[in-house]
Amino acid sequence: MKKIFILILALLSFRSTFANHIAGGELFYEYIGPGSAANSSRYKLTMRLFRDCYSNGQTLETEAVVVGIYRTGNLSMHTKTTLALQTPVRSIALNTGAIPCLTGAPEVCFQIGIFTATVDLPTSPDGYTLSWIRCCRPDFISNIGIMSNIGATFSTTIPGTSKIPVGNNSSPQFAIKDTALVCQNKSFTLDFGAFDADGDSLSYSFCEAFSGGSSTRPNPGSEPGGLPQTLPLNSLPYKSPFSGENPLGKDVVINSRTGKITGKAPAAGRYVINVCVTEWRKGVAINVHRKDFILLIGNCDFATAEPIPLSGAYCKDFKVNFSNNSTSSSINSYYWDFGVPNSTSDTSTLPEPIFEYQDTGTYTIKLTVSGEKGCTDTGSATLGVYPGFKPDFDVVGSCFQSPFKFADKTVAAYGEVNSWSWDFGDDATTTDISSAKNPSYKYPGTGTRTALLTVTSTKGCIDTVSKQVVVRDVPFLSLPFKDTLICSIDTLPLQALGTGNFTWTPAYNIIDPNTSQPFVYPKDTTTYVVTLNENGCTAVDSIKVNVLNSISVFAGADTSICLTDTVRLNPVSHGLQYQWTPAGEIAGDPNIKNAVARPQGTTTYQVVANLGNCQARDNITIRTVPYPQADAGSDAIICFGKQTHLAGSIVGSSFTWTPQNSLLNPATLTPVAGPISTTRYVLTVRDTIGCPKPFSDTVVVNVVPEVKAFAGNDTSIVANQPLQLNATGGTAYAWSPLIGIDNPSIANPVVLLNASYDSVIYKVRVSVPEGCFAEDELKVLVFKTGPDIFVPTAFTPNRDGKNDVLRPIAVGIRSINYFKVFNRWGQVVYASSMIQDGWDGTFGGKDQPTGTYVFAAEGTDYLNKPILKKGTVVLIR
Repeated sequence: MKKIFILILALLSFRSTFANHIAGGELFYEYIGPGSAANSSRYKLTMRLFRDCYSNGQTLETEAVVVGIYRTGNLSMHTKTTLALQTPVRSIALNTGAIPCLTGAPEVCFQIGIFTATVDLPTSPDGYTLSWIRCCRPDFISNIGIMSNIGATFSTTIPGTSKIPVGNNSSPQFAIKDTALVCQNKSFTLDFGAFDADGDSLSYSFCEAFSGGSSTRPNPGSEPGGLPQTLPLNSLPYKSPFSGENPLGKDVVINSRTGKITGKAPAAGRYVINVCVTEWRKGVAINVHRKDFILLIGNCDFATAEPIPLSGAYCKDFKVNFSNNSTSSSINSYYWDFGVPNSTSDTSTLPEPIFEYQDTGTYTIKLTVSGEKGCTDTGSATLGVYPGFKPDFDVVGSCFQSPFKFADKTVAAYGEVNSWSWDFGDDATTTDISSAKNPSYKYPGTGTRTALLTVTSTKGCIDTVSKQVVVRDVPFLSLPFKDTLICSIDTLPLQALGTGNFTWTPAYNIIDPNTSQPFVYPKDTTTYVVTLNENGCTAVDSIKVNVLNSISVFAGADTSICLTDTVRLNPVSHGLQYQWTPAGEIAGDPNIKNAVARPQGTTTYQVVANLGNCQARDNITIRTVPYPQADAGSDAIICFGKQTHLAGSIVGSSFTWTPQNSLLNPATLTPVAGPISTTRYVLTVRDTIGCPKPFSDTVVVNVVPEVKAFAGNDTSIVANQPLQLNATGGTAYAWSPLIGIDNPSIANPVVLLNASYDSVIYKVRVSVPEGCFAEDELKVLVFKTGPDIFVPTAFTPNRDGKNDVLRPIAVGIRSINYFKVFNRWGQVVYASSMIQDGWDGTFGGKDQPTGTYVFAAEGTDYLNKPILKKGTVVLIR
């Protein structure tokens, strides 16, 4: 299989048409030896500079590299030096033709220029910061807010004697692995490991890149005015959600121990990335070295076969999950062969199959993928299947003053465990590691650490387990109590919780003082001190044992409670054990100090208190008093506006009614209630004979809503013409007088009056089922003529309440079809078909002038004959 590691660093992405040619770089140094002057050192400074092969900007041969050397303490200028180009300039390009099924690949090529100089620097406590300030990076960088003319500052530091009292330092150097292609939205791995000539430990992180020169001063070191006297280290203006610590977003991380960058690439474009490598010597960080570069993420895709798991062993169980490390969308088909000898059923065409092996062994897995235009790629992996490998470990330790002991507990069902890699989780150093099976490690301070163990086996198994390690300032020591009592004739067991050697002092009346559970029998109050020693870590605590020759107990003063209530007993005593009798009158446990009494009648309780063999007893009498009694009476129903007497009775010394706002004589047991709506009256009773709690009862006075009787509006009829009345407001009706009424017991009887009557006033009583009633009446005028519509000849709409509205008077008319009023121009100023309506002398909201108006009215009599009436009416203001 062709192992195509396509996802690596790209310092340059595609052909640039801009003059901005800086594609990245690294400034580093080597210690040569003592300088020519006393107390000085000689260093070789190197600037490794990358340039886009296709840039039409400045060439490397004409580049002037002037490095400023600043005092690290305040970043003030010490000196500067010019680095010379070491010829020849070499070019590196990516051969994309070797990548199978690759689509959309850009050209990747850049030149590398090496510039060097030798400089002598006097010994300094703070050391020196080296920098080269330059412009410009390529335009349109995706993770930077400014689109063009973005400068760069390349820097590193030489530690002083405050960091390295003895010896010297050469900075790390990053490996040149800078031709590669990263495709957008694809998983990738970039190796950014560095080499350190001094053998110092290295840790890696993303960090902010610095801005530098501008388009007006692209190379300050070689221009008038020179380098700044104080080094400006200004972060680039990153664009959200990117930052120096997350230059490719949250899905891309860097391994702090290896320098490998892994994750899922963001959208296509250029991205500034700055990797910081920290040098550690004897657990102290002595230098932070930087590499500033531009990573291309291309709009490309590829199909390749990279089966996962890769070569190695699978040791969880027999059921293995397989997938392809290449997630290209251009893959059209998969074919897996899981390597079982003499089997034809160990295949699959799924992208991510699951295959269950039947036996242990080593198998060769093959994967063939087909891409666009018929291209194919085949990859293979060797997999050992040896289930039953379970990593585990124990840790014993307590405080940072002594080493913690780690013990491997890994189980391997097949083969033997053959390597151990410990990481003790101490973030302050990179030396907190071990390859021993059962190592020890001494933490520098307190806190909670996460210890990791990675183990391997002779069968190729590898796995990692982690555990939390709590590092205290002293060993764990716990006492169940700090202060206690005993009787002078007793012996008391003490107890301490912890791991290690115990020592109790003083050696006064104590048995087994070198155990965690001694016995003491002091005759006087004594404080016993326990010291725990766990592998050199010590903790101290104490217990005060108060000694009494005797004890007393006071059960409490006699009291009264309401019958059926409970009361908590509160005896006063130094006793530690208690027993109450009679136990049957105790609710719950009778053997606790604060027992709960529930007497069924007046009861005397006895308590026995013990402090070891010291004992005392006392009595308390609880008198029970019945609750007061109240009877508010029976519920009642009243009509709206009426009243009723309440009839309460009590057994007690005082009472109150609530609410009182609708009661007359509320200070009596028989007040008069006159609520306007249904109301609940509460009678509350209290007494003064020992039960302090009130008792209440409730009576409800239901109020029937007000009966609203309506007989109808006054009306007129023609003699011998029937008239139908229509009353509302209830469920039962009674009309009077009975003159001309056909049925006086219904809501809508028919009235027939002859010419002998001028008018009759009818009254109706309207009732509801609860017995409540109301009355109303109407007047019926009797006309001797036939059915007709009468209209007044004049009206005065001056709003004085007299003759303000012009209404038709319908006699013997069943309904009005219309009633209209016209002004002198024939315009309708009023119209209605309602008998009770009339004209108020306005039109369009405005008063009409005095004058003569024409009306027209049409109605239907009780025989359904039309009645037409026209005429004039005078409006008078």
